[in-house]
Amino acid sequence: MNRITNLSRPVLDVESTGKKIKSLMDASGITVRQLQSIFGFDYPQAIYAWLNGRNLPTVDNLIVLSELFGVTIDEIIQKKYADSQGSYQLTA
Repeated sequence: MNRITNLSRPVLDVESTGKKIKSLMDASGITVRQLQSIFGFDYPQAIYAWLNGRNLPTVDNLIVLSELFGVTIDEIIQKKYADSQGSYQLTA
C-alpha cells in the first residue's frame, strides 16, 4: 500500500508544451501562418492557444507536428509529476 501512496503520476504540462512547440518552430523556421496553412485553419487562434499554454493540440495535430518537426510526440508533449500530496515536479 505504501508504494501506491508514494506513486508520482504524470500530468501534462500545457505551458511547457507550448514553449516546446515554439522552440521547434523557431529551430525549423516555421511561422504561425505557415502552420495555419498546413493545418488548414481559417484563423491562427488555435496555434496561438497552443503556444501560450492555453490548450494542447489534438492527437491528430500532434501527429502532424511530430512529422513536420521530425520528432516523436513524446518529445513535443511536456509533463510534470504530481505526488500523492498534489505537489509537482517538472521533468527535463
